[in-house]
Amino acid sequence: MDTTKTSSVRGIPFDTTWRKTDTVWMLGLYGTAIGAGVLFLPINVGVGGLLPLLIMTLIAFPMTFFSHRGMMRFVLSGNSKCNAITDVAKEHFGNRIGNLITLLYFFAIYPILLVYSVAITNTAESFIIHQLGYSAPPRALLAMLLITGLIIIIRLGKDTIIKSMSTLVFPFVSVLVFFSFYLIPYWRGAIFKSFLVQPQADVGSLLSTLWLAVPVMVFSFNHSPIVSSFAMSKREEYGVMAEMKCSRILACSHVMMVLTVIFFVFSCALSLTPEKMQEAKNQNISILSYLANHFDNPFIASLGSVIAFIAIAKSFLGHYLGASEGFSGLVTSALQVRSKNISASSMSKITDIFMLLTAWPVATINPSILGMIETLGGPIISILLFLMPMYAIVKVPAMERYRGLASNYFVWIIGLVALTATIYKLL
Repeated sequence: MDTTKTSSVRGIPFDTTWRKTDTVWMLGLYGTAIGAGVLFLPINVGVGGLLPLLIMTLIAFPMTFFSHRGMMRFVLSGNSKCNAITDVAKEHFGNRIGNLITLLYFFAIYPILLVYSVAITNTAESFIIHQLGYSAPPRALLAMLLITGLIIIIRLGKDTIIKSMSTLVFPFVSVLVFFSFYLIPYWRGAIFKSFLVQPQADVGSLLSTLWLAVPVMVFSFNHSPIVSSFAMSKREEYGVMAEMKCSRILACSHVMMVLTVIFFVFSCALSLTPEKMQEAKNQNISILSYLANHFDNPFIASLGSVIAFIAIAKSFLGHYLGASEGFSGLVTSALQVRSKNISASSMSKITDIFMLLTAWPVATINPSILGMIETLGGPIISILLFLMPMYAIVKVPAMERYRGLASNYFVWIIGLVALTATIYKLL
């Protein structure tokens, strides 16, 4: 017996039932978003003060939902022959602009993959030294083993990755909330005191602080690498109803993400002094790893490091999907110019080798994670996630129905603020 319920929205039939696959994707999206960005966000907030935290609380959901919904709509605006966001870009803007967008897509995600390679190596190294009490193996060897292991998991297939991430979400959310409550007795309120004693006449300084905080917020809530795979999967499942279904799944995932992240960030910012946050930044580790080393509690110490490892591994897997998609698009386009083709299996092997041989030395060198976030990921994510879909809404006939929405202007503003702030930092 078919129990599917349908209604009509804007003349399009809409499946009102919530399927198991919807839950899997909702948790998979959440799992991709909660990683190094979120685990480093409290450090930036703690150093920056109270005002960025309050503004982040207000704009976190609309900033995340409207931008990712815009990208999802862009992906779904392509014809049935499009299998990825790179195909859609070429259909709408031609091969030259499409190749440029493919290049931007790759460089918006690939640096984040490098960030996770560094983060997971540092987390494992910190756990071995501080929690297990052993000397860490040579960093080059540790990085190689970790990255190779993650790539082996990826070779098991996209469905396995999504199911793994959605399954790992449950223990991770539980521990994240547990840590948030656990830190309550350690709340100092120093962030409020420092805000109250600051001269309030310097409005320019406050605006500058907010302006420069936006790129880190954009990165921390970004999970654009998995949006293309998500949209294509749902189009196969729901057909013309995919856009409304995807919007509903995104909204549920983002509400879940924002509530847990904001609570966690507040709790961390209130329990550690700005000096402690700066110390964590200097150690180049996530807030969970720092908390694990900070509190004299073996259970908390071990749990924090393990959960940090799981969170970063989940995000590595999710971002690998997007990075490999962009890399494959670039290689395929280069070969087509020379009238050559490559099989999917060969392309997959080349992608794995490229990712391993580039992520491994970066993880070994151990550059500043927050520095990589601010200089590599910020500007391109701003262009690809915020500005490009909004430009497509204005120019592409297939997206004409989305024109004139108030949310579009909000996304334009956030994207421009993030882009200009990042450029200012680089200069």
